[in-house]
Amino acid sequence: MSARRIWIGAAGIALVAALCTLIPRLSLKLEPAAAAVARSQAPASSLAATAAASPSPSAGAEEPSHLADGLNSPTGDVHADLRIINGIFNAYRSALRNGNPVGENSEITAALTGKNRLGFAFIPKDCPAINSKGELCDRWGKPYFFHQISGERMEIRSAGPDMKLWTPDDEVLTP
Repeated sequence: MSARRIWIGAAGIALVAALCTLIPRLSLKLEPAAAAVARSQAPASSLAATAAASPSPSAGAEEPSHLADGLNSPTGDVHADLRIINGIFNAYRSALRNGNPVGENSEITAALTGKNRLGFAFIPKDCPAINSKGELCDRWGKPYFFHQISGERMEIRSAGPDMKLWTPDDEVLTP
């Protein structure tokens, strides 16, 4: 094993130990959408530091998450949407420390909108990208397809402009 891999592993363990100490002491306060978009491809470690940034002004009151603010924005594109969703999954994994949410789209969306052990909504329940069935949808109004590759990796698939999954125009992000 190379010295670089050993160093990376040691740094990861130190980061996890620091987060295990800090997160219980701090309430979650997630970053504004502009910073979330800029960091959506950053490693989970940098998002974890952001997710555990500073305490909320009053006990019990949480500032709403802004991670999904740019989702399906007319100024963005499907690639930006996929990166935003990946950033939300990174923040979820970092905050809950137990991997990705599991299930169908509606179950995963429920976990991201607050039905998790922290009760924290990484995506507001009234997010315009959530349809009446509680599914997170792409810019064409079709539910995303989520495929959990591992506890730390989630493939995110948009049906694309033809609005049909598994066709050549699908847009996929596989971290």
